Amino acid sequence: MRGRREVFAWCLYDWANSAFVLTVVSGFFPFFFKSYYSGAAVGVVDTTARLGLGNTVAGVAIALLSLVLGAVSDAGIGKKRFLGVFVALGAASTALLFFVGYGSWFTALTFFIVANIGFSCSNLFYDALLLDVSDKKSIDFVSSLGFAFGYLGGVLLFAFNVWMVHSPATFGFRADSDAVKHSFLLVAVWWILFSIPLFLFVKEKRRETPERKTFFKAAADAFSTIKKTFFAIVKKPELVLFLCAFWLYYDGINTFIRMAVNFGTSIGFGYGSLMTALIIVQIIAFPSSLLFGHLSSKVGAGRMISIGVLIYVFITGLGSIFMRTEAHFIALAAISGLAQGGIQALSRSYFGKMIPARESSEYFGFYNVVSRLAVVGPAVIGLIAMAASGMGAPDATASRIGMSSVSLFFAAGLAMLMFAERHRKGNEQRAMGNGQAS
Repeated sequence: MRGRREVFAWCLYDWANSAFVLTVVSGFFPFFFKSYYSGAAVGVVDTTARLGLGNTVAGVAIALLSLVLGAVSDAGIGKKRFLGVFVALGAASTALLFFVGYGSWFTALTFFIVANIGFSCSNLFYDALLLDVSDKKSIDFVSSLGFAFGYLGGVLLFAFNVWMVHSPATFGFRADSDAVKHSFLLVAVWWILFSIPLFLFVKEKRRETPERKTFFKAAADAFSTIKKTFFAIVKKPELVLFLCAFWLYYDGINTFIRMAVNFGTSIGFGYGSLMTALIIVQIIAFPSSLLFGHLSSKVGAGRMISIGVLIYVFITGLGSIFMRTEAHFIALAAISGLAQGGIQALSRSYFGKMIPARESSEYFGFYNVVSRLAVVGPAVIGLIAMAASGMGAPDATASRIGMSSVSLFFAAGLAMLMFAERHRKGNEQRAMGNGQAS
């Protein structure tokens, strides 16, 4: 592991950008999109479909960018430079939501999509820097520490924003809509401010190249690099199986994070209970991320990821159907907090252990593509809900049916992860046998 200052600076970026996920993606934007940006004449099923498809569009755009950006970065231009560009893009787009007026749903959704592109593409380079601040022994801990920082930092700003929205007059606002808009501005400032230590203190490892390539030369060579990395991944069955598993269960997590508040409003739960649930998730996920990181050293990262995925099978499969009260919603959210951070942190480090450090951006480009192609769930929820509504189901029932379908992604991902673990352990045993034979 590198110096403590570098690790702390790297973790602070999770603190910085998690405010966007919690306040914008999970918290205020879904609710505000339904109640303010979409106007008064649009039903909950239509707003769900628009938001779900918007998330899907963002995911596809991010996936297309990630492969090229990873290859270009590792060609010598540098991860931190690209990280800075996408931090600026994401923060600026978030701030621009402040200026979007009532009923301007398309403009709001456009800025939301661009902000998501900035967030996710910056994470590609942030994740790749994990290998610059850790080693094989410390990578699970450092990755988990980053997510723990993210949950703590995200919930601090979110709790303040919730206070601001619940008591707008206290802060001099005429209405809660003004408070929500100002919360978007605060997220943008928070994101930029706490990103600064990473740029000052984290030193990246650059691949040794005979010449320093310009961006355009690196972009022109990117496709051959992508091809090389793709075939290197294909030659490792355990890596392919893990990426397939990750795509499936991460689609479930991504869908749960982005659509849970929308789902709650669709079945009639109050805004206060939904915000309380989100805060509880972050509070529980903070120590849970560290706990998952610690336990992974005892029983293995693969087993801990499997436990987390099983928790989500229960929440989405049974919880969305049988949940009846706001207290049930809060309880299920609390249970999800046990698994959410641990799965994300250990998936990142699990993948990082299997790739070469000096080509980390290229490999994490594929990792980011897989995570961004995990966009089927939101659209599936919207389409299934619309189909159920078209067959005569009440809106609340249609929303429950749509949300319960996410459990299939988790179940399939768990099965694939078991195959990946079997291959990985088999390779380790063969490597040990070859070492003893020699």
